[in-house]
Amino acid sequence: MKKQNEYLPVFAGLTVSIIFGFSFLFTKIGLNEINNDVFYMLSLRFLVAAIALTVLNIIGKLKVDFKGKKIHILFLLSFFQPIAYFIFETIGIKYTSSSEAGMMIALIPVIVTILAFIFLNERPKLVQVVFVLLSVCGVIFINIMKGEINGNIIGVLFLLGAVLSAGFYNILSRKSSLSFKPVEITFVMMWVGAIIFNMISIIKFSINGDINQYLLPLRNVKFIISILYLGILSSVIAFFMLNYMLSKLEASKSAVFTNLTTIVSIIAGVIILNESFYWYHYIGGIMIIIGVWGTNYYGKSRKLNKNRTMRQ
Repeated sequence: MKKQNEYLPVFAGLTVSIIFGFSFLFTKIGLNEINNDVFYMLSLRFLVAAIALTVLNIIGKLKVDFKGKKIHILFLLSFFQPIAYFIFETIGIKYTSSSEAGMMIALIPVIVTILAFIFLNERPKLVQVVFVLLSVCGVIFINIMKGEINGNIIGVLFLLGAVLSAGFYNILSRKSSLSFKPVEITFVMMWVGAIIFNMISIIKFSINGDINQYLLPLRNVKFIISILYLGILSSVIAFFMLNYMLSKLEASKSAVFTNLTTIVSIIAGVIILNESFYWYHYIGGIMIIIGVWGTNYYGKSRKLNKNRTMRQ
């Protein structure tokens, strides 16, 4: 049983990578139905997630209790993820290519490793750092080979903001896990996201004079399916598992799973959208997988050696 529990965070990480990987596909499908209004999609995505969690709490399927807890740290966490991260990422992608976005987002494990060392005193072994960098290089290699680099400095700076936001979220989530359950962290994140992004969308619709069109896309079946996937699977389940994983694994080991999302998104595009699959996808994918394996394997070895020393 103890051995099985050790593998649960890894299973959670793999599940998160798969869900997030397919989220790009459903985001693309949904945006095509609403003229690429990203913030509108985000508003409904997090609203669906927040309502789902609230219903589950009311019917007793999950328990959320903030009594006597310092909830302000969760508001700070929610500022970085989902608010700051999605705003920076959305604007960054607008001014750059998908390849540049992929390369910048791939830097998240590196930033998390640095921040975890500074704020959590989590010191990764040198071999773990090598495997983290290998995973990052795999993502960068795939994106460079796509040949879509345009060098827009404004977009790169916004993407850097997204990377830093994700890094601070990882640190705060791990720190918050000492006082809050993963579901409580996810609950606050979803409601903050729902409120902020809906405010942005309502203001935007009001300025354009078409507030009556706010719920019109909900008649579109493809859009509804996309929102349900993004709201339930990609927000509630994936973020719950991500917060659970961060409560069990060192931040650097958890963050490296984000690079597996690149492989899943490529596979989803090939299978469902009939996109091309080239030789560099194989090489980059192998680099990412080896990087993720090595980071967690050598982290586990260190933990086992530490336990043996304590027993002696």
